[in-house]
Parts: sequence; C-alpha cells; structure tokens
Amino acid sequence: MRAAGSVALITAAVGSGLVAGLFFAFQTAVMPGLAKTDDRTFVTAMQGINVAILNPVFLAVFIAPLLALAFAAVAGPSRAWVIAAAALYLAMFVITRAGNIPLNDALNAVGATQDASALDSARRAFEGPWNRLHLVRTAAVVASFGCCLRAIAVA
Repeated sequence: MRAAGSVALITAAVGSGLVAGLFFAFQTAVMPGLAKTDDRTFVTAMQGINVAILNPVFLAVFIAPLLALAFAAVAGPSRAWVIAAAALYLAMFVITRAGNIPLNDALNAVGATQDASALDSARRAFEGPWNRLHLVRTAAVVASFGCCLRAIAVA
C-alpha cells in the first residue's frame, strides 16, 4: 500500500507541476500580452481559450492531482506535506470553480458581438477580477507543487 501511495504522490507532483506551469505562464505572459490588445481581441482570445482548455487531457491533468493527493494522504509517505499539498490544491480548485469559471462563463455568454460598448463592458467585468483570482490560485498551486516536492524529498 505504501508503494501505491508513493506512486500517487509522484502522480500528484507531476500533475500539480503541469498545472502550476500553465497558470504561471498565464500569469506572466498570456494575460500581460492580452492586456495590450483591444477589447475585441481580448474577448475573442479569452473565449477561444475558455473553449479550447475544456479538453480531456487538460481535465485529466487538472483533476488527477486532487485524487492522487487524497490517496497519498492515506497511503503514502510524508503525510503532513501531502496534506498541505492537498489543501493548497483544493484551494486552487475551489477558487477556479467558484471564481474563474463563472467569470469565463459570463465572458463566453457575450458571444461574438461586434458592439464596442458591450465588448468594453464585458472586458471590464472580466479582466480585473479574473486576474486577481488567477494570481491567488497560481500561488496556491505553485505552493502545492512545492509541498509535493518536499514530501518526495523527505520520504
């Protein structure tokens, strides 16, 4: 059982590292790049990203660490570090589900409008709140990844 817990911990580390990398890239490159665009480009690009990211590969990588950490907390090594990693990953998951996804859905609901006023309004309602939530969830998943690495190191 302990070997399975170790495999789960490694699975969680890989998955949380991939999600942390994706979120870090958005935080440091994608969103700053989109911030320099006009409203139509910003809204259209984010709508496209919101649709494209809902694919089986991303969803598996996004959900797997939470499940793997839950298993590793019971059956794996370095329990305190694994529990910390799980709590941080869960925080990221909750922020995403309760904050970022509703903002994505609201932006997607704007559709492909050409109305400049609607695009400006949609962007203002989305960009600031989404970026603030994204910063917090990025910090949480990076910290979760760090806890996974620490759990592996002390195992």
